[in-house]
Amino acid sequence: MIKADNYRMPVVLTGNSFKYEIEAVCKLFFHTARFRFSNDINDAQGNNYILASVIYDNGLFVLSQIRLNGDEPEHEIKSLPFSAEKNDIEHELCRLIYHILRRKTGINPPWGLMTGIRPVKKVTELIQQGFSESEIRRKLTERYELSPKKFSLAYETAVNQLPIINNIDHSAVSLYVSIPFCPTRCSYCSFVSHSMDSAVKLIPQYVEALCRELEIIGEIVKDTGTKIDTIYFGGGTPTSISAQDIRRIMESVARNFDISAVREYCFEAGRPDTITDEKLHVIKEMGASRISVNPQTLNDDVLRVIGRKHSGSDALRAFESARKAGFTNINTDLIAGLPTESAESFRNTLDRITELSPESITVHTLTVKRSADLFESGIANMTNPAAEMVDYSIDRLMSLGYLPYYMYRQKNTVDNLENVGYAKKGFESQYNIFIMDETQTILGAGCAASTKLVYPDGKINRIHNYKFPYEYITRFDTLMTKKQEVIECLKKIKSTPQK
Repeated sequence: MIKADNYRMPVVLTGNSFKYEIEAVCKLFFHTARFRFSNDINDAQGNNYILASVIYDNGLFVLSQIRLNGDEPEHEIKSLPFSAEKNDIEHELCRLIYHILRRKTGINPPWGLMTGIRPVKKVTELIQQGFSESEIRRKLTERYELSPKKFSLAYETAVNQLPIINNIDHSAVSLYVSIPFCPTRCSYCSFVSHSMDSAVKLIPQYVEALCRELEIIGEIVKDTGTKIDTIYFGGGTPTSISAQDIRRIMESVARNFDISAVREYCFEAGRPDTITDEKLHVIKEMGASRISVNPQTLNDDVLRVIGRKHSGSDALRAFESARKAGFTNINTDLIAGLPTESAESFRNTLDRITELSPESITVHTLTVKRSADLFESGIANMTNPAAEMVDYSIDRLMSLGYLPYYMYRQKNTVDNLENVGYAKKGFESQYNIFIMDETQTILGAGCAASTKLVYPDGKINRIHNYKFPYEYITRFDTLMTKKQEVIECLKKIKSTPQK
């Protein structure tokens, strides 16, 4: 098996330009490998290569030939009708690559050929078209070859979130507020977050700029007669900053937006070592109804390995403090597949968390991104019992009445697994569903925040704020010139009759 992270495997495309999807399929088998794409057939040589061809020669054919570690090259070819759509040609070529790599590597991806971020969306679309569960199972299994267990998880998630999707107010928008600071950067983290040691001097200017952006967005919302549906404070770790700064930002939200009709107001407190009684009091007083406390694991040894400064006991205390502060809707985040964590350790963490009876529990699977410190030892981190941990979480949580309600997948995830939010009935996070379903506009404020404009015709456009606090602060005026498109989108939404 290919083990050199710096090696770039040649991937040769002839007669096609299906780079994105072919790379996604290859990533199912080589999670941390790099690829070198070309259109030169002469690059299909040496000990390792992947050749993907679309051939028009007395017919339409797709062909894949693969050689790994100097073994005998293996190929598959399939004939397609001349009338085949581009998407179908791409899919069948990817299927050939998938079949060969599955045989050569012995890896059997549980989601099969399904490589997108939103597997549940494919299910909900078919449910909304009137297909039965058995028909949807047949369609998706035939096309994507996903496992029965993963289909059942996706279907169950779709069924649980559909009542909320069907109740989305498309004339309203959600608001995301970014606080991109963390006490330290975890070894697995790929988010654009900044440690307090290096960024503390920027916080006063950042808070000032963020409040100004909230004021500008608030003016746009008022001028267009738009309603705010949900609010989500994320990061980073929003509780990295002081209680006074949290109050100032949340007061800006309350001052510039009508939050009286907001259906969900979530504050992702995050890391237990940043959560204090004073901060919890401010968050509750200023209107947040849902809070997230994220231990990731309760194993102190694993916490040290990933760069966390808190203990498992600190996480339990933070949870209890949130309860004492009056929060009746608490989420906890866990990660399956963390370095050095055993299946038994993960089970212990999950069982102890469920004893606290949080309203929702999100189980992520470790993802090794290029920008994370763990990427350099990526292969070693892809060989842990994450699948066993995830299987246990599915069975355990559902047996306790926690239902899967949203799901997403990422590249470079251990064992090609998924991230799933589970909740007690009635405690599903609407914001999480909205961002996955992509049917409601989300206005982003702050460094690295993304505004997702969903037009009445279904078109989606994204406006990205600058990634780094210094850039966000110094180029603020330039950034605000992008708000005109927000105004135009909200006006179109307002003028379009709702279904």
